[in-house]
Amino acid sequence: MSYRIVGKKTPYVDAVDKVTGRAKYTDDLRLHHPLRVKIVRSPYANARIVGIDLSAARAVEGVVDFVVGADFRHTFGVLPISKDEPAMAKERVRYVGEPVVAIIAESERAAVQASRLVRVNYEVLKPHLDPQKSLNESTDLIHPELGKKNNLHKSVNQSFGDVVAGLRSADVVVEHQFEFESVTHAFTEPHATQVEWEGENLTVYSATQVPHYLHRALAEVLELPMHRLRVVKPHLGGGFGGKSDPFPHEMIAVKAALKTGRNIRLAFEREEVFYSHHGRHPTKISMKLGVSRDAGIQALDGYMLIDGGAYGSFGVVTTYYNGVLLQGPYNVPNINFHCDRVYTNKPMCGAMRGHGGVNPRFASEVLFDEACVRLKIDPCEMRLKHFHQPNSKTINEFRITSVGIHHGLRNAMAASGWSQKYQKLPFGKGIGVACGFFISGSALPIHWNEMPQSTVRLGIDYDGGVSLYSGASDIGQGSNTMLAQMAAEVLGLPMTMIKVLAADTRHCPIDYGSYSSRVTFMAGNAARNAAIRMRRQLLEAACQLLECEAPIPTPPGEPENFFRQGGRPPDYGALYLGANPNYEDGYLFVDEKIVAPDGREVKYLDAVRKALDFQGALQSKGGYVSPKMGGSFKGAGAGLSPSYSYTAFISEVTVDPATGFVKVDRVTCAHDYGQALNPLAVEGQLQGSIHMGLGQALMEGMRYDDGAVQNASLLEYKIPSPFEMPEVVIVPGSGDECEGPFGAKEVGEGALAPFIPSVANAIYDAVGVRLYSVPLTPDKVLEALRQHAGGAHAP
Repeated sequence: MSYRIVGKKTPYVDAVDKVTGRAKYTDDLRLHHPLRVKIVRSPYANARIVGIDLSAARAVEGVVDFVVGADFRHTFGVLPISKDEPAMAKERVRYVGEPVVAIIAESERAAVQASRLVRVNYEVLKPHLDPQKSLNESTDLIHPELGKKNNLHKSVNQSFGDVVAGLRSADVVVEHQFEFESVTHAFTEPHATQVEWEGENLTVYSATQVPHYLHRALAEVLELPMHRLRVVKPHLGGGFGGKSDPFPHEMIAVKAALKTGRNIRLAFEREEVFYSHHGRHPTKISMKLGVSRDAGIQALDGYMLIDGGAYGSFGVVTTYYNGVLLQGPYNVPNINFHCDRVYTNKPMCGAMRGHGGVNPRFASEVLFDEACVRLKIDPCEMRLKHFHQPNSKTINEFRITSVGIHHGLRNAMAASGWSQKYQKLPFGKGIGVACGFFISGSALPIHWNEMPQSTVRLGIDYDGGVSLYSGASDIGQGSNTMLAQMAAEVLGLPMTMIKVLAADTRHCPIDYGSYSSRVTFMAGNAARNAAIRMRRQLLEAACQLLECEAPIPTPPGEPENFFRQGGRPPDYGALYLGANPNYEDGYLFVDEKIVAPDGREVKYLDAVRKALDFQGALQSKGGYVSPKMGGSFKGAGAGLSPSYSYTAFISEVTVDPATGFVKVDRVTCAHDYGQALNPLAVEGQLQGSIHMGLGQALMEGMRYDDGAVQNASLLEYKIPSPFEMPEVVIVPGSGDECEGPFGAKEVGEGALAPFIPSVANAIYDAVGVRLYSVPLTPDKVLEALRQHAGGAHAP
């Protein structure tokens, strides 16, 4: 189906502002005479706070006040079941960089000078830095207040089918241990928060992915009614999951405003961003895979030990995602996984692009490739035989809707010349494949309630301009553009007539934020629903002007109510989910006109003004709630999604056997994103996933010494430059998601995970060695080659 706007390459609505420097990020805002805040942080990974002496700091000219741990009574956390983090350390510090004192001063210089004069007396304790040892620790626990017997934060053990029988029936069983360093988001914009007084109320401007969750956390921690707080997300310079929690500095900034009655400005230095972290968990995995020549994967058995750092963050979800996302993209009839998340005295880990699924995906895809080699089967052909089928269920009751990866991998094989290259390239040159599977938003909200997961409100004024209000956060992925596309397509208007007002908790309806690849599917559906309801009002007005009877309206109520019932009624038809631009009523909304079935036309603006008669305001709303799905066992909700994306990567590498240096030359990507709403955005998201995956694959890693980050700058924490980026070829992944807005589903995160094992499998094809520790650095390549030469080679 061809559309006017959907499916066309569309520049982002904020593109000009960003490239010309007009876009205002949080620290660009200029509030009236704000006070500055500087945070004094712990130099120790584990210590008791014996006392704090502020006398010398208080004497510095320009110092106004201080914020300390005693100013807060409540802990917080993004997950209601894991509120273990204080806004500031009180009696104990748990990682190097934890906030201890905040100086509030008239100037940055005064705040910095005072911070150097704060004296904190610590009783230094032995830090728990090794997750295995921390798991076994029974004394001097990191969180004794939680009443646990050790430093275990969360343990998940799920088993489906008969793994023992599955392994016994397999033609080959492969197993290995894997190790992964922690990586961080390395977003461009550091954390920043500003607080402005408006009468008796406070407006909090913050670089956040989750305004709604931040709003809730601020109200709880600061003990304020929510109506006194307004949270606004200005332009955001990248997040990748690293801004999807409420943060201590946001609580500190608001407390500083409350204590002083003044506006507040707080911005991190880059080093502080690394202290805050919330990146991917350091992980150790033991995995066993049983594979049959004809039936594919017969069993998967895995144990994951993940280092959570000092606090919970998204860790409970991460613990589940380490196992449940292994249910795809292939049929896995027998699976058992056990994942332990352990507290340690390091900066906490949380959500990062591809949340929870990246490291286990590496392990499973490398083992699958190894099994194919042992069975002497082409690894692409093996995968093609055993992908999920559309409209099916996994063994743990994930509901699978559309699956376009079969066509996508075939396209990737053709575009890369797979059949002509695999196992046929000269030594040092290699090609490898890996595939992945990810959610299009979580079907269950973090805060369990009956509210829509996303709501959009539309308003049309006398001038005909459409105002679209959404709580969704555009973090650079282009969601504001997508929302405008939804309204413009349905109403037959140019994009310039749609004004998106987003991520403002006072003016916008609730959306849960940008994480778990949820915005396009959920906010996109909500926006389309709102536009369809607005279309009904305009159609009725046009029929009055044409002096004809309006089409029989569809059943009353929100489209998401039909989702709640697990489907859509037959008489609702294409009005909500279908592709027919006539919406089955015979009327066309196109080029600022409403065209009747008999060819007569009404100008859009005439219809607007007719619809405004006797009511003065033209408004509509639309929402989205996931359909009921999933099993009844404990943890059945983890990983549930209304739709799943599928990805295939074929990567080509050059390995220098003398130095161990790996260069990724070319990447062919097939991602099943359903229908592309904006191909320009799709390409950008896939290229971004490849860039981030390349960093984790070859170079990135947080380095610690006694719990302190040693590479806390973008000079020392190496991320790929444009010179390291390979040639990227994106081929169609096919598919049309019937429940997604105009057929779309996830594209922002799922592509990252399989890219990394595709590089590892290509290295094996190039030089015949397997690497089980990420990043795949030259020293590891050389050591593997040395062992291979000595006869310690594994296929």
